[in-house]
Amino acid sequence: MVFHATLQGERYRFDDLRTLLARASPLRSGDELIGVAAADPVERVAAREALANLPLRAFLSESVIPFEQCDVTRLVVERHDAAAFAPIAHMTVGQWRDWLLGHEADAGALAAIARGLTPEMVSAVSKLMRNQDLIAVARKVRVVTAFRNTQGLKGRLGSRLQPNHPTDDARGIAAALLDGLLLGAGDAVLGINPATDSIETGMVLVRMLDEVRQRYDIPTQSCVLTHITNTLAMIARGAPVDLVFQSIAGTQRANESFGVSLALLDEAHQAARSLRRGSVGENVMYFETGQGAAISADAHFGVDQQTLEVRAYAVAREYAPLLVNTVVGFIGPEYLYDGKQIIRAGLEDHFCGKLMGLPMGCDVCYTNHAEADQDDSDDLMMLLAAAGVNFLIAVPGGDDVMLNYQSLSYHDILTLRSVYDAAPAPEFEHWLERMALLDGRRRVNANAPLSLPGFMDPRD
Repeated sequence: MVFHATLQGERYRFDDLRTLLARASPLRSGDELIGVAAADPVERVAAREALANLPLRAFLSESVIPFEQCDVTRLVVERHDAAAFAPIAHMTVGQWRDWLLGHEADAGALAAIARGLTPEMVSAVSKLMRNQDLIAVARKVRVVTAFRNTQGLKGRLGSRLQPNHPTDDARGIAAALLDGLLLGAGDAVLGINPATDSIETGMVLVRMLDEVRQRYDIPTQSCVLTHITNTLAMIARGAPVDLVFQSIAGTQRANESFGVSLALLDEAHQAARSLRRGSVGENVMYFETGQGAAISADAHFGVDQQTLEVRAYAVAREYAPLLVNTVVGFIGPEYLYDGKQIIRAGLEDHFCGKLMGLPMGCDVCYTNHAEADQDDSDDLMMLLAAAGVNFLIAVPGGDDVMLNYQSLSYHDILTLRSVYDAAPAPEFEHWLERMALLDGRRRVNANAPLSLPGFMDPRD
């Protein structure tokens, strides 16, 4: 299909859906890098005008990546729920935007249509929204998941405790782990990014995390964020694996560059569920995404990076994950140049993931060569908390010494919980109360212990 819009007497032409979506996207360096961005702000407005008038049904007849060339496209087409789509099938993208912002689109209505949405529909409507619109709609959506505690409940803000170490030293990791637990972090997951791909090291780390969890009876889940094939190998060797992690992208070719396929995800999902380690739920997968991943793998097919990101959510949705987070500024300024682009992308990702029924979190982060600073991270974390984000990632001091990027700190999580009167997962909150670590206002208890009994015992 060819799309047109006329502004001030000038007629703009967009040759296909892929081009229309790219030209309508807010300015970002990744789209400029691959030459799909609008030439100027006027063309961007024209594209949004044409997009607003496009019937939602059009997304069911044209794919941005051909069906024959991409298993993600095939997954989207084959899993589309026509009955769930029916309530909005008569709308244009612009009409759907207005409906989403209205009172009729409450939590129940949004949950009911989630399986009827394709990623391209969701990407399209996000391009017509201001930041406040993204927040207003996303905060209406609750996606609740569970493993050893319950994530995504209203009035709750989860956190991933990320105790990375540049040499995978177990005692260094334990020190960062203790620091986070004492400050009330870690209900979403105790998650380590290992510095190497060694399966032996992964076995040591996953066993250490499980020992700590069991010793202190912590109602949370752990994860060593190694490649999915390593996790399968660890499961085969009897490792106490709670969650299976994998970075995913929005095209088959990009996922292949990560060494992953839908068949491999199927295998890992079944293997993790067979362990039956959850106590309150069976959501066993943890996915990370990020705008720019498919571009960096030269697997973008000329599609704008935000639409590609939302296609990754279609992959994640297939496996009913416990957690999904976008690492919004991690890939670098080549894809999100500055704080403004990072903030916009974080709000888009959260909005789009929630609309598609995912338990969205975010790593509010940036690399040191980006035009961003901690004030930008503060702004984004506050906006995401207002939008009802399921969880955020936190590292000691906000500085990850292994991955060499800036994220949030454990103290930032305390600030957000205090400002928004938000609590951690209920099971984890009860544990914090039992251990006298937080007071009733989600602040550090002035009389809290400086350690946990036996933690980092020299004999260990």
